[in-house]
Amino acid sequence: MTTIQNSPPSIDLKVSVWQHIKNAIAGTEADYTAIPLKRAIFLLAVPMILELVMESTFAVVDIYFVSKLGASAVATVGLTETYIFLLYSIAMGLAMAVTAIIARRIGEKNKESAGTTAVQSIILALLASIPFSLAGIFFAKDMLALMGADQWAIENGYRYTQWMLGGNMVIMLLFVINAIFRGAGDAAIAMRVLWISNGINIILCPVMISGFGPIPALGIEGAAIATNIGRGIGVLIQLWFLFKGHKRIQIKLSELYWDAKSMLGILRTSLGGIGQMIVAMTSWIFLMRILAEVGSEAVAGATIAIRLMMFTMMPAWGLSNAAATLVGQNLGAENPDRAESAVWRTGAYNMVYLLIVSVVYFTFNDSLMRIFTNDSKVIEIGAEWLRILSFSYFVYGWWMVSTAAFNGAGDTKTPTYINLVFFWLIQIPLSWYLAISLGWQHTGVFWGVFFSETSVGLFTLWLFSRGKWKTVKV
Repeated sequence: MTTIQNSPPSIDLKVSVWQHIKNAIAGTEADYTAIPLKRAIFLLAVPMILELVMESTFAVVDIYFVSKLGASAVATVGLTETYIFLLYSIAMGLAMAVTAIIARRIGEKNKESAGTTAVQSIILALLASIPFSLAGIFFAKDMLALMGADQWAIENGYRYTQWMLGGNMVIMLLFVINAIFRGAGDAAIAMRVLWISNGINIILCPVMISGFGPIPALGIEGAAIATNIGRGIGVLIQLWFLFKGHKRIQIKLSELYWDAKSMLGILRTSLGGIGQMIVAMTSWIFLMRILAEVGSEAVAGATIAIRLMMFTMMPAWGLSNAAATLVGQNLGAENPDRAESAVWRTGAYNMVYLLIVSVVYFTFNDSLMRIFTNDSKVIEIGAEWLRILSFSYFVYGWWMVSTAAFNGAGDTKTPTYINLVFFWLIQIPLSWYLAISLGWQHTGVFWGVFFSETSVGLFTLWLFSRGKWKTVKV
């Protein structure tokens, strides 16, 4: 394990902390392979954290308003998200590859190749979205029934599923284009796009659900329409920034063509990322299916709890994304020791943050659930998961950063194999055995998740410490 070396002072004493925050939010042209490491982490992490906090804020606001429609409506959102998670697995897998390749090209000072990679990744995102759109539009009821949805969800909630899956192109493009900006080091742009997009979502969500003035009350369907409008506007802003050009990367009209070689390179690198996300996301689908056997209250409680978890996890993901960019750019600049130091630093920051969150979960789990629902059974189930999670939440910080390091280096296969073992071969069978065979119901699922995800975090960190990721070529 490489120890963290002291770096030069990262904050100029003549410049206030607030000025550095302002610079991070506005975006800088700093060379992240040359400036002091603490400053590089700070400049990248601040906009990435703020970006993801807004994303998770919307998720919490969305479920808050949907929860007013009842447990079946919340369950509809949760069951639909099991399919959305499959979409996320492809979008995030592509995003991992795009971030790694563009970061490597930027580190090599090859902006033209970075622009070509950006175009090909957008084309891939568009192609990948088509099957999900067709499935969501034509088979929404069947997909909900397959997941064990109750009658209300199938008869009344299916339009939510239609809108969310039918309009999935905007989700795919948001992920991939923001990955382009992050890989280039333009994290501030990715942040602004999601703030605008989700700000619109937050405003439109209650209006579309409950109605306002000439806008009729659309119920759960309105939540999905609001999401599509907000994300669609975000994609238009992304494209404007890409073609206008901003500091580090720009797409030129001359680069708008099909480049089979470049696309195959992205696809090869992304397969591991897609694989690792599919394994993780399908594991979640199986867990939701087990919870559906227990009842709608179990699905609703888990859905609210996972939204809370995602909200508090976003700063940790932001730090992890910063680590991925620093790993890619510093490997491109042939400075692997600096890349490794960035990971150990961000991992330590993540651990401290998630330890604080663990205390909050352990102490206030019931109160947190009561913000979203008055259903005593739903509150009890969600609070139990938050309490169990608090026992090892800090391990997630190390897992996220070490996985980001593999992905940032372009080694997306190693996390795939890890996820395959710990999620498919351990988490799913263990959760089923505890919940169904032993009759622990939802409690069995929660302890199955606790054991498997704590184990995968510790193992991934150990594997990262061996250092083979430094030799990966992309």
